Amino acid sequence: MTSALKLQFMTSPGCIRRAPAVPGAGKGHGSLRQQAAWISRSKRGLIRAVVNSDQNKSAATETATKSVDSSNNVNGSSLSVASSSSKERVVDVRAVITVRKKMKEKLTEKIEDQWEFFINGIGQGISIQLISEEIDPVTNSGKSVESAVRGWMPKPSSHPNIVEYGADFTVPSDFGKPGAVLITNLHGKEFYLAEIVVHGFDEGPMFFPANTWIHSRNDNPESRIIFRNRAYLPSQTPAGIKDLRREDLLSIRGNGKGERKPHDRIYDYALYNDLGNPDKDDDLARPVLGTDEKPYPRRCRTGRPPAKIDPLCESRIEKPHPVYVPRDETFEEIKQNTFSAGRLKALLHNLIPSIAASLSSSDIPFTCFSDIDNLYNSGFVLKEDDQTVVQNPFIGPLMRRVLSVSERLLKYDTPAIIKMDRFAWLRDNEFARQTLAGVNPVNIEILKEFPIVSKLDPDVYGPPESAITKELIEEELHGMTVEQAMEEKRLFILDYHDMLLPFVDKINALPDRKSYASRTVFFYNKAKMLRPIVIELSLPPTPSSPQNKHVYTHGHDATTHWIWKLAKAHVCSNDCGIHQLVNHWLRTHASMEAYIIAAHRHLSSMHPIFMLLHPHMRYTLEINALARQSLINGGGIIEASFFPGKYAMEVSSAAYKSMWRFDKEALPADLIRRGLAVEDPSMPCGVKLMIEDYPYASDGLLIWSAIKEWVESYVEHFYSEPNSVESDVELQAWWSDVKNKGHYNKRNEPWWPKLNTKEDLSGIVTIMIWTASGQHAAINFGQYPFGGYVPNRPTLMRKLIPQEHEPGYEKFISNPQRTFLSSLPTQLQATKVMAVQDTLSTHSADEEYLGQVNRLHRHWTNDPVVLEIFNKFSAKLEEIENTINKRNKDASLKARCGAGIPPYELLIPTSGPGVTGRGIPNSISI
Repeated sequence: MTSALKLQFMTSPGCIRRAPAVPGAGKGHGSLRQQAAWISRSKRGLIRAVVNSDQNKSAATETATKSVDSSNNVNGSSLSVASSSSKERVVDVRAVITVRKKMKEKLTEKIEDQWEFFINGIGQGISIQLISEEIDPVTNSGKSVESAVRGWMPKPSSHPNIVEYGADFTVPSDFGKPGAVLITNLHGKEFYLAEIVVHGFDEGPMFFPANTWIHSRNDNPESRIIFRNRAYLPSQTPAGIKDLRREDLLSIRGNGKGERKPHDRIYDYALYNDLGNPDKDDDLARPVLGTDEKPYPRRCRTGRPPAKIDPLCESRIEKPHPVYVPRDETFEEIKQNTFSAGRLKALLHNLIPSIAASLSSSDIPFTCFSDIDNLYNSGFVLKEDDQTVVQNPFIGPLMRRVLSVSERLLKYDTPAIIKMDRFAWLRDNEFARQTLAGVNPVNIEILKEFPIVSKLDPDVYGPPESAITKELIEEELHGMTVEQAMEEKRLFILDYHDMLLPFVDKINALPDRKSYASRTVFFYNKAKMLRPIVIELSLPPTPSSPQNKHVYTHGHDATTHWIWKLAKAHVCSNDCGIHQLVNHWLRTHASMEAYIIAAHRHLSSMHPIFMLLHPHMRYTLEINALARQSLINGGGIIEASFFPGKYAMEVSSAAYKSMWRFDKEALPADLIRRGLAVEDPSMPCGVKLMIEDYPYASDGLLIWSAIKEWVESYVEHFYSEPNSVESDVELQAWWSDVKNKGHYNKRNEPWWPKLNTKEDLSGIVTIMIWTASGQHAAINFGQYPFGGYVPNRPTLMRKLIPQEHEPGYEKFISNPQRTFLSSLPTQLQATKVMAVQDTLSTHSADEEYLGQVNRLHRHWTNDPVVLEIFNKFSAKLEEIENTINKRNKDASLKARCGAGIPPYELLIPTSGPGVTGRGIPNSISI
């Protein structure tokens, strides 16, 4: 190293921690570090080591113990060691810093990379500081040594997108073990730090997993804190890094003020006040969710300014501009590429608004079933008179090239539900089977009371008694009475009446939307088959029809046969909306967001529960932000494609208010609540199913049991001492945040679990991991396999069922097929839904499945006991996969096996990329 270069390094403001000019002058978070650095430099000089100029130094793991004079250079290094004596034994160590580059780079980015590579190599790009777990008695903070990342590893990484750098330190022999690393990025832009490995200590290589973006000091002068891969409860934190643990959490929480910047990693809460866009159009105004009147979980705060027209609403950022999420929550490149490809596919399939306007002539009903089949066989046809679309100035060059290739576009893959039997959807047994083994198997309940009575206000919604009579049911019970069937637990119900009736009038006032509030009763016969026996479709009462309820049975003549088909289609429409807005969005996406924000705010990255939950939080905030931007927003795809229209999120809020309970999100508790299981201590999960052939429940209980066993063993390992859960300040603060901030509107509910014992903790964490993994997989990845065929699961209906006294009845009699098809979504609406379902059902190539660890995160813990427990968990999941595969070949299980019946694979743990209808990712990542 030349004298000039050495001087430049020594005086570089980035190679030491920045300190205020006087003690206590630091502003904001990080002042503890600043003041400690100031005191350290003032009292005893800077402890620092610069990388050796000798590039032929021996291997990084070589350890040498030497006696040196602290005033001299060692092997060309500039070394200043604080010591009261003139001699001190020191140890040479090396840190290997792994930086990940983009896979696809523009020419300018490649040039920038080469420059950064050079700057890092000469020690001017990254400053690194090791912090000991032991206290320096002078500063009363962790001992520290500082260096610069300098030089390049002699052997380049085998991974083409990985670059490794080295930094050498000479540390006192009494330094102790490093527990944290401080990284300062001196470049003008961020970089992605994968991990840091420190070699040279007696314990062997020490891993500091990062997997994080390191901001430029131009954006934020504070260094980033990276902790070692060792879990500590707060009370067990080594003294040298205790302040850093607290400081890191403070920086993550922020101060609740200001608009968040892209480089920020601040987690805070906000109301759902960003769905509407009143500044753009009055019709796009939407109510705020999260109020006492319209309760909802909290989302991640962005701090955007209020809308001009309505100050209670946040201003919108429309795509393609990104919505803020904490920096490390954004999609990694592989995921982004997969999602972008899906969005491009959705763009083509949706025909985007400007194309849709030009293709308005194509927004017509399906006129025959072959029109639907052509979506898979031939594709959606761009008509000759619509070729002017290609010249539309608003269409980009890529789209123009696609449209110019051929008249045919928008060809879809054949959905699994019709791949083996294209007529299965018509049959009653398939309609019933999907309530147990379809994409929404979580709403069917046992019929607990008869007569069926509404809980809605009779002064507003009419007589509470259902129009489903005992006589109607008993006609289908083969000699049994209703009382006998209920006693034998053979009657079940899909009941959306109370949830939807308050919205029906408003929905039906929307153009081309017609809906009912439905109830469907099923009978579980002696052949162990479930079949629908009666459907009730209700409208709000009118003066002329105070009991505005219509009851349908399948009948035996042609007319009642077709009306029964229409009734089932309306039930499926209700089911689709509740599935998407309540079971999918609310109960998994929205609820998990609150848990994730609380975890980052109050659990240090070295907390064992944070380390346990971390894989189950990946990508969720980003996918939720994208959904609020273009999926569930005012005028978004859900409103355009599902029956509640502009009232979609209000329906979701009403469901949250009336039925969401954290304790009932546990799978066994949910099954018991719905009467689909009873408590039975002799069974593995403590419950016995009322319908043994219930694929979602039987497979789900296997997954639930494996998660529960893994979590209990993990928690036992860290919380073996009495009162260790109660005394964990971070854990208690996290759980308080979940209840009192994340789910603010439910904060006073008595059903929240206590957090006093390790059993309490295991139960809470098991629910969260199940929600993020098995529960989400079961209700998400079957969306295209089941919903990709529109007649099987129409997301909206455009006509009510014709009645005899109405003008449309004669048209129905003369052409029932046309009436049925014209009641379904239009061709354009259908292609929108199919595109979205296809995207939501797609696994990314970098998906992390339950029981697996991403190879880039392989050093997530150094605890051999934890690794052994995790390996057992992984092995258990492999056994479960084999068990499910065997069940799918068991001819006695008619809900998952039989002629033309697709196997139930949604809870098979592993999958390849794409739309596979199987696989349980660790987290809600799509």
